[in-house]
Amino acid sequence: MQMQGAVAIVTGSGGVIGRSIAREFARRGARIVCASIDDDDLDETVRLIGRDGGHALAVPTDVTDQRQVKRMAKVTLDALGSIDMLVNNAGIFHAIGALWEVDPNTWWTDVTTNLYGSFLCIHTVLPYMLGRNRGVIINMAGGGYDQPNAGGTGYAASKAGLMRLTDTLSAELGEDSGIQVYGFWPGFVRSRMTQMLAETSQGQRWLPHVRHGLQVHEDHPPQDVGRAMVELIQISQPALSGRIFTYDDDFEQVAQQAVQIQQYDLRQLRMKKNEQV
Repeated sequence: MQMQGAVAIVTGSGGVIGRSIAREFARRGARIVCASIDDDDLDETVRLIGRDGGHALAVPTDVTDQRQVKRMAKVTLDALGSIDMLVNNAGIFHAIGALWEVDPNTWWTDVTTNLYGSFLCIHTVLPYMLGRNRGVIINMAGGGYDQPNAGGTGYAASKAGLMRLTDTLSAELGEDSGIQVYGFWPGFVRSRMTQMLAETSQGQRWLPHVRHGLQVHEDHPPQDVGRAMVELIQISQPALSGRIFTYDDDFEQVAQQAVQIQQYDLRQLRMKKNEQV
């Protein structure tokens, strides 16, 4: 997949990570549809992309609302004529605390936004990609997708579910498909979400590592995420589809090891019984 001239939808692009992804894609020549529920944040992202010399369009969108997601896709096609890439970055983490303590509606809102919202975006743009047999879809992983995340069952369950959706969709598309689907872990970034987790009493009680990490500057720049995602797209190939990558991967090495990654079923959520250790 070449970035120059491609059209990318980036959800949650009003936030720190989404903005970094959108700006980096635009720097590489992609035309960006910035989607977020917050109009002001979207306008700032579009302004920054324009200042960098890129092309971007703001489309306010609640990813949990099917009508709004369909409108987002229609506006993209009408204005830019294509949908080549979809980055499902929109996400929230509001249900903090033990499962038996959190509000069920808040818990379900986390799952709905992170998992169902991503599903809706894929469900809406995939028919267009299938018609051209071409496209890249990237779903954002998060804390708890690969290990327990005490105090964040909703967030963890939604992110693990999204990673399972990723490899299942890839299996449905098949190895001959021109559409690749990836999971992507952005690492620890200073953002509104992590700041909230660090500053609230529930976050400090259940997720103290977040506050500590910010205090000792364990976070990495959000620009790392955008750059790494571009590198992943540039090596996109069927052997890697359905797998999970991270912001600090060596993508030149990943490309060289693609056959082995597929052969040994690496970078997946798997239960392996009797595994050698």
